[in-house]
Amino acid sequence: MTTHAKAVIIGKPVSHARSPLIHGFWLHQLGLDGRYDRLEVEPGAVRKTLQQFRAEGYRGGNVTVPHKEEAFAACDELTEAARIAGAVNTFWFEDGRIHGDNTDGSGFVAHLDATHPGWDANRPNILVVGAGGAARGVIVPLLNRSIGAMTIVNRSSERARILANDIVRARPGTNIAVENWTDLAGLLARTDLLINTTSLGMKGQPPLDLPLQQLPSSAIVADIVYVPLETPLLAAAKARGLRTLDGLGMLLHQAVPGFERWFGARPAVDAALRAHILADLAGS
Repeated sequence: MTTHAKAVIIGKPVSHARSPLIHGFWLHQLGLDGRYDRLEVEPGAVRKTLQQFRAEGYRGGNVTVPHKEEAFAACDELTEAARIAGAVNTFWFEDGRIHGDNTDGSGFVAHLDATHPGWDANRPNILVVGAGGAARGVIVPLLNRSIGAMTIVNRSSERARILANDIVRARPGTNIAVENWTDLAGLLARTDLLINTTSLGMKGQPPLDLPLQQLPSSAIVADIVYVPLETPLLAAAKARGLRTLDGLGMLLHQAVPGFERWFGARPAVDAALRAHILADLAGS
């Protein structure tokens, strides 16, 4: 058991971050002698701040907007997921160097495994809507699984092509299709896993309106948005009797690798943690 270990999250603003709630819950649940702080950091000061953390004895921490790209540039070592995402959300100090990872995608897949075990048993065809940083994070861990086709659709096809090309450069031989937004209805007919990685459906944003009746009845519809917990897309999928995956589980599961690295114990994403975070969301 690691004693007196401390970790931190940086961002601007950082007051909204749920990471302190998640890690604080686990520290209490596991009876560990550790702490998890938060610090608002100005743009341009991330590298200096990370170096200060190392001098102050922090084991590492998390990074939230708008500092994920700046943290990426500040790290000495990067995982494949971080390199392809071009962003870091988890960092730690090892052998005098700053290491960076992007755990969003692995968190998404862990949530998918926990909620719909066997989802990849029959080499599913995956359709990713969006081509931003979230899409970059999610796609890489999915490619590690036994899947059929991987397709990206974005309103800007050029942005989707850039994303696909970046992944193929990092993983030669990878097959990723980029299709036009206007072809969505036809694509849905052969989609087993639909993932919304855009902000559409988020509180204050218009919904992502898709013809879900085109999806096979066995399909899974996933959304990375967790405020609201049930987006219009997920509500429409449930109304059709489809399986769904909300965005909260990704938030919870992405926190596991960092906690284990900093505090020396692997925490569980369980009903108690989910209820703890849902209570906070309801009160905010």
